[in-house]
Amino acid sequence: MTARKSSPIALVIHGGAGVIERGQLSIADEREILADLNKALEAGHAALLSQGGSALDAVEAAVIALEESPRFNAGKGSVFDASGEHELDASIMEGHSRRAGAVAGVRTVRNPVRLARAVMEDSPHVFLIGAGAEQFADTQPDIERVANHWFDTDVRREQLKLTQALEQEQWQTSQDLRGRYFGTVGAVALDAHGRIAAATSTGGMTNKRWGRVGDSPIIGAGTWADDRCGVSGTGWGEFFIRNAVAHDICARVAYRGDSITAAAEDVIRNVVPSHGGDGGAVALDSDGNIAMAFNTLGMYRGWIRPDGSRGTAIYRDGDLHGS
Repeated sequence: MTARKSSPIALVIHGGAGVIERGQLSIADEREILADLNKALEAGHAALLSQGGSALDAVEAAVIALEESPRFNAGKGSVFDASGEHELDASIMEGHSRRAGAVAGVRTVRNPVRLARAVMEDSPHVFLIGAGAEQFADTQPDIERVANHWFDTDVRREQLKLTQALEQEQWQTSQDLRGRYFGTVGAVALDAHGRIAAATSTGGMTNKRWGRVGDSPIIGAGTWADDRCGVSGTGWGEFFIRNAVAHDICARVAYRGDSITAAAEDVIRNVVPSHGGDGGAVALDSDGNIAMAFNTLGMYRGWIRPDGSRGTAIYRDGDLHGS
């Protein structure tokens, strides 16, 4: 019997999109951000190269690495809500099976993407929120718990103070939030079995109220994977929800035969802005082609292509760090 030929493997990650201007970050900050992106790439790539390594394992590993970094708005680096605490959201999806899991508004789960996978694999549900998600986490001995203040960082606290001060000055009376956040982390992977998975995790929006939930934990909005395409989004979540952004990108690949790049660029650069939103997305297809589309000044991102070439970047142009 002829052995089945392995498919190419590929991985693409993001750490959020927004107003990231040159000079805003110090050289040291840039280096640390790129180093943490590389750690996430290494974690995901190691999972893909392990025996029987799956795309699902790869996106979980990559997102956990990003959740553990205080540099990104997920896990340890999550922003504060209006009450001075943290509510975290995450989702994960396996393309060939269409299995998915998601959580929103969790407060004590160190790695929300891990809980999202547990919802997918160990419950009959797709989406759990708030106290119910925490109760489900109580049944999962492998889900690490932390006090809510574990997520605190000085940088995020200063961002909360600034946002609240600006609101008191009625600076945001237009409710135009474009570019004022660095929303999310996420990953999409293709494994040697030709299977695609995607995952997304976030601390949400600074100073959010009323249990606000964005697109990150919503299947089809911030995360989507099928047998041809996978997407993880980042940006102004309300507009990603309204336009079912992640699913729309993959639907264009499936139904119109668009390339992954054309589909991602059109949705992110035309559809989302036409309704008033902004942000970005990373995506890949079943051949390992990668797209990294954004309509903001920057998006933290990294990739490993099927030929082994890799890189990380922050700004729109001229800052690629590849090998």
